Amino acid sequence: MSENPYMQRCLELAQKAAAEDEVPIGAVVVNPQTGEIISEAYNLSEHVLDATAHAEISAIRRACEKLGTNRLRGMDLYVTLEPCTMCAAAISFARIETLYFGAFDKKGGAVTSGVRFYEAETCYHKPQVIGGIMEDKCSEILKNFFKQKRKKKDLLQKN
Repeated sequence: MSENPYMQRCLELAQKAAAEDEVPIGAVVVNPQTGEIISEAYNLSEHVLDATAHAEISAIRRACEKLGTNRLRGMDLYVTLEPCTMCAAAISFARIETLYFGAFDKKGGAVTSGVRFYEAETCYHKPQVIGGIMEDKCSEILKNFFKQKRKKKDLLQKN
C-alpha cells in the first residue's frame, strides 16, 4: 500500500518512542470528516512505569479530553502495530469507527491474530478494521528496535 499521511505520522511517533528506548509504536486519532489529527501518542510504558501506557490508550485518552467526551464515535484510529487485547477493548469502548494498523502481530495482536477480540459475541462495538497499512515500514522499525535491544543485551553479557 502507498504512503498514508496518518500512518506516516504514526511512524514518526514510533521513532520518538524508539529514541526514548520504548517499544516503537505510534498512534493518532483522526476525524475522517475534516482530516484533522485530534490526538497522537506513542508508547511510554517504561518511562511512566504504567503497563497501560500504550500508544492507542494514550491517544484515545487525549482525544476524549480534547473533545470533552468519553466516546469517539465517527473517529478513526491509526496505529503502527496490530493492537493487543487491552487496546482492542479500549478501541471498542471508545466506539472508534475504523481502526487502521500497519504491522500484524501474530504473537500479541488481538484483532486479526490471537483472540480476535472483535469476533467475540460479547464485543459490543466492532470497528471496521483495515490492516497492513505501510506494513513493511511499520514492521521494519519494530524489527530494528528489538535487534538493537538484543545486541545491547549480548554486549552486556559478554562484559
